[in-house]
Amino acid sequence: MESPVEESHQEHMRDLKQKTIRGGIAKALSQAANFSLRLGSLMILARLLAPKDFGLVGMVTAVIGVFNVFRDFGLSAASVQRSSVTEEQTSTLFWINLLVGSILGAGALALAPLVVRFYHEPRLLGITAMLSAGFLFNSAGVQHSAFLERQMRFTTLSVIDLVSLSVSTVVGIVMALHGFGYWSLVVSTLVSPLIYTVGVWIASGWIPGWPRTRVGILSMLRFGGTVTMNGLVMYLASNLDKVLLGRFLGVDAVGIYGRAYQLVNIPTDNLNSSAGGVAFAALSRLQDEPARLKRYFLKGYSLVLSLTIPITCACALFAGDLIGVLLGPKWKDAVVVFRLLAPVTLVFAMLNPLGWFLSALGLVSRSLKIALALAPAMIVGYALGLHYGLTGVAVAYSIVMCLCVVPVMAWVVKGTAISLGDILSAASKPLLSGGAAAAIVFVLQLAYGPWMSQRPRLLTGVTILVVTYAGILLYVMKQKAFYIEIFRMLLNRTANSERVAASV
Repeated sequence: MESPVEESHQEHMRDLKQKTIRGGIAKALSQAANFSLRLGSLMILARLLAPKDFGLVGMVTAVIGVFNVFRDFGLSAASVQRSSVTEEQTSTLFWINLLVGSILGAGALALAPLVVRFYHEPRLLGITAMLSAGFLFNSAGVQHSAFLERQMRFTTLSVIDLVSLSVSTVVGIVMALHGFGYWSLVVSTLVSPLIYTVGVWIASGWIPGWPRTRVGILSMLRFGGTVTMNGLVMYLASNLDKVLLGRFLGVDAVGIYGRAYQLVNIPTDNLNSSAGGVAFAALSRLQDEPARLKRYFLKGYSLVLSLTIPITCACALFAGDLIGVLLGPKWKDAVVVFRLLAPVTLVFAMLNPLGWFLSALGLVSRSLKIALALAPAMIVGYALGLHYGLTGVAVAYSIVMCLCVVPVMAWVVKGTAISLGDILSAASKPLLSGGAAAAIVFVLQLAYGPWMSQRPRLLTGVTILVVTYAGILLYVMKQKAFYIEIFRMLLNRTANSERVAASV
């Protein structure tokens, strides 16, 4: 007979499992809508605005965007990762976040003249000054968002995120229609964090108290500081390509490269965003239970990767048709860059979940060491590729990331409950399925491609790719039972929710 402690623990695990599944469903639905909005906005604005409009804003965000790394100083992650947080600690962290946001906003404003001098572009002064307000908007909602995340209220967070994105999208499109040019991008960028912060304040109902001293936040500050430094290193490494392109090749080059980069990353960003918050919160609760943590993580890792691979294959195979349909004919120079950047999305899909894993275990110092080792390789790649223009930078970026992926994996899991063999095993079946499906579609394209116009050819290619990939993964690789299990978990959760609603 089970003891009360064992029964309580099992009940806790069932509750965690249900919250994780519910949160995952909410985030997945939200990110599907988010993806549609972002893609729709990109398609419309790409036709209303010129590459130089995107390039101007891209120049500024590549420079002052580094301050976004500091906007919460890693304190939201620190709040979620801790098993318990007091009211005094949360209030103190809120005021620290607000102070950091104010300093960052002032710093970005002061940096505006230097941005103008660096790029030799006077229009960047007003853009930089306006965007500096976003740091204050973001910092004011960090702890409220963390409060909701700790409670695993991901449905609420998803709704708020969707509303903020919808409002900012409408504002940007309306302004572009009325001829505001690049200012439509600037204002829509500010509207989103403002609406989001207002939303999390209302939803959480939490009013911060006054800051206190000696409330035990030193360890949280250390955790947050390490997370921030890791983010800073990776931000600099990931955005230096755009800075160099803007400085040496001009505004149009940044616009073309930036749109290709954004478009190739939208699907994977949404997938990682939908899974990341839920996975981090759930794994943090399992950090003292290695067996369960391993099981949870590997299932989630395999699922995220299996959804990302067909997207990566589609970007590589159908680059010309995707750019033509989504952005329009004036963006044809982005086709080659878009195709060459496709491998980067796959690499990040393989590495990002490992970042959640390390953070959940509190191993953020290891994440920082990995970033410090990876960043120089990326920077050297950009420098070597810059001589060959946009395509040179894209090729260098992809090669460096592909060469680093397995060593980074081995470093991440060293000494943990998960081995490199576990990761490679979870990744192998989706990767092999994707490679086989891509090869089949590539050959078939040679037969049907020349006889079809752009839109039907794209629809046909994507359909064949998805069906072929799913068939190989589920039946040839014998993964059908795995996905049926996940589907049943979702159905059980839905059925439980309906029974509770009926009883009420």
